[in-house]
Amino acid sequence: MRAGEVYENRVQGDRFVVREGSADTEGERLVGDLYVRPGGRVAGKHTHAYITERFEVLSGTVRFHLDGRDELARPGEQVEVRPGVVHDWWNVGDDEAHVFVDIRPAERFELMIENLYGLANDGKANARGVPRLLPLALFAREFRREGEFISPPRTIQRLLFSVLAPLARARGYRAINPEYLGPTGKAAAQSMVEESRAL
Repeated sequence: MRAGEVYENRVQGDRFVVREGSADTEGERLVGDLYVRPGGRVAGKHTHAYITERFEVLSGTVRFHLDGRDELARPGEQVEVRPGVVHDWWNVGDDEAHVFVDIRPAERFELMIENLYGLANDGKANARGVPRLLPLALFAREFRREGEFISPPRTIQRLLFSVLAPLARARGYRAINPEYLGPTGKAAAQSMVEESRAL
């Protein structure tokens, strides 16, 4: 992602405007403005193995679920989500929420978000924005370290998705779909393909 690009998830009800992306920071940071409609929320409780997220509410009211506890964040309040913390968030106010977001490191996270948004906008996700079972089998395996849903239990997910992945590929699904990627995402995906071929 690059400064000025805009990404929207019509199912989750959010829009992200990039201030700085991995293309601007050599993969180190994704910084931008997240706008969330009333009732809009992230796809579900999840964790990041190595990524830190920082949120500052600029307007509106957002509830965060962090490792079993809920906290309300109002304008001027900040929330940090460290690697491994189970979390979730949603707009509990009557107005659109505006949240400043800082994510580190960014490159693989951006690819995950582009594909997650693409699946949702393409009708391949449920009402919460979680990809349907076959695309999820590939998505979850590809981006397990960047973002892993906690339900169903992880061991069940991994067994189920390993069985479903060949069927998903046979049906034409891809873990990283070039149609869902912005210009910088396409370049990053191509770079990863070239690196894997060189190994």
